[in-house]
Amino acid sequence: MVLLGFLESLSEGVGVSLFIPLLRRLISPATPATGGWLIERLDGLFRDVPADRRLAIAALSLFAVILTTAALAYAHGVLFAWVDGRIAHHLRRTIFDRLLAMPFGTIERDRSGRLLNVLASDTWRTSEALRVVVHLLVTASTVIVYVVLLLLMSWRLTVVVTVGILLVSVLIQRLSRGVRQLGEAMARSNSELAHRMIESLDGMRVIRAFGREAYEQERFDAVSSRLRSAILRTGFVEGAVHPVHVVLVSGLLLAIVLATAGMTPDVSVLLVFVLVLYRLQPRVKDLEAARVRLASLSSSVDEVRRVLSVPAAPPARSEAAPLPALRDGIVFDHVSYAYEETVESALKDVSFSIPAGRTTALVGPSGGGKSTIIKLLLRFHEPTTGQITVDGRVLSEIDVASWRMNIGLVGQDGFLFNATVRENIAYGKVDATDAEIVEAARQANAHEFIERLPDKYATIVGPRGVRLSGGQQQRLALARAIVRDARILILDEATNALDSLSEDWIQQALERLGAGRTVIMIAHRFATIERADQILVLDDGHIQERGTLADLVAAGGLFARMHRLQHRTLAVAGDP
Repeated sequence: MVLLGFLESLSEGVGVSLFIPLLRRLISPATPATGGWLIERLDGLFRDVPADRRLAIAALSLFAVILTTAALAYAHGVLFAWVDGRIAHHLRRTIFDRLLAMPFGTIERDRSGRLLNVLASDTWRTSEALRVVVHLLVTASTVIVYVVLLLLMSWRLTVVVTVGILLVSVLIQRLSRGVRQLGEAMARSNSELAHRMIESLDGMRVIRAFGREAYEQERFDAVSSRLRSAILRTGFVEGAVHPVHVVLVSGLLLAIVLATAGMTPDVSVLLVFVLVLYRLQPRVKDLEAARVRLASLSSSVDEVRRVLSVPAAPPARSEAAPLPALRDGIVFDHVSYAYEETVESALKDVSFSIPAGRTTALVGPSGGGKSTIIKLLLRFHEPTTGQITVDGRVLSEIDVASWRMNIGLVGQDGFLFNATVRENIAYGKVDATDAEIVEAARQANAHEFIERLPDKYATIVGPRGVRLSGGQQQRLALARAIVRDARILILDEATNALDSLSEDWIQQALERLGAGRTVIMIAHRFATIERADQILVLDDGHIQERGTLADLVAAGGLFARMHRLQHRTLAVAGDP
């Protein structure tokens, strides 16, 4: 791109130079050429051409150079568009790939609005910065060509012009001082606005339930106003570059013309000198504007670089053999884990085993460490100390993809994508056949309600499954885990937010699904864990109790108190 741009600039410089012999033929054909090496060489181009045809040949030569310049400009523009599109696409997919590979803890700590802004806005602004850099290099090559022409025509005038343009450049730099800080403020406001939009949409139910529409509108307006102010101030600075530069350089040109009009015997040389200066002026202005624009875009480039600099999660061990079916079980051996943003460990030296083919329930007060155990099992995080083994093999040495293929996850929110019912179920197994999808829906007690939907399995469920009830969402999430045919089923509070009838539908499906599988569940409703083979009671990062439901109730400890309180609450509510 830069080479084509340079050739275009060179061709344009040649075309401008050819105006000298053309103007001499029109103004003073009999006057000998004076003014230095360039003028003499240009005049000699048409010396051997018959006098009656010199003007026509000069005009045709100039037109040919103009056509060449246009062809080079078109080739440069096409290549620029092609490369720019490739760069922008590569940058977006690289950022998204890094988000997918980023350690889960980094995503948990980061505000979703910032990451969204990096992907949706900062990547575009970084791509624009690359375009500005290329444009700057091409413009710089044009400036070099024109400066060489000016030096060849009159080095004295060129020195005067250079000093004048440098003074103009200094004034422009002082005018645009602080534009980098404005760009950083704009990037921060963009990120905050994206975060505010996501949070407001996710919390719309709470906002309306508490009548906080006006309050949220004020908070949104404040962030949007800060962004508008940053954009406006940046626009003031960038917009001032062009008119100030035009006024100052035009004044410089007029001063040169008035000062040298009576000193130059060859008017054609003076005219071309002024023409080159006139063509040079917007290029110098573009250099200044590009510098200011780069300064305003630098904060977005820094944001993209920060995301790209985050180390990826430990890669899957491609040399590791696929994990066979779970035979013995999973063992936590003196495992501790602390989140980076907290001082206290979420898990503190816990040791327990999860037998294969059995159901293990994790219960306890909030913050006890239950969700941390699930995250460690899914390898979203790695233990701070201790190790997890699967059939005697250290979990961190097992291929990540192979391990997760053995797991089916059903979370509390039953997250669904804005796609069809069929696509959401098949997300557990992308190559699942229609027969497998329908059978998974039957096992999850979802087939009947799916058949009643407008387009059945082709029905779009909406963002996060908003067109379905909570129970229907959970049954689709369960079908997604079933179609995977995973040997390990993780239920992360999968029935806590459901009514009793919906919970019963899920429980029936789980009883059928759990046969022969290793089931690990977090539950606050004790009706969900009545048939668990073992229950682990966690509190403050420790395992306080373990055993069956009957054993724990009889022990009279923490579990018994929680069990008694829950049954008292149900009795008051009149729930059987």
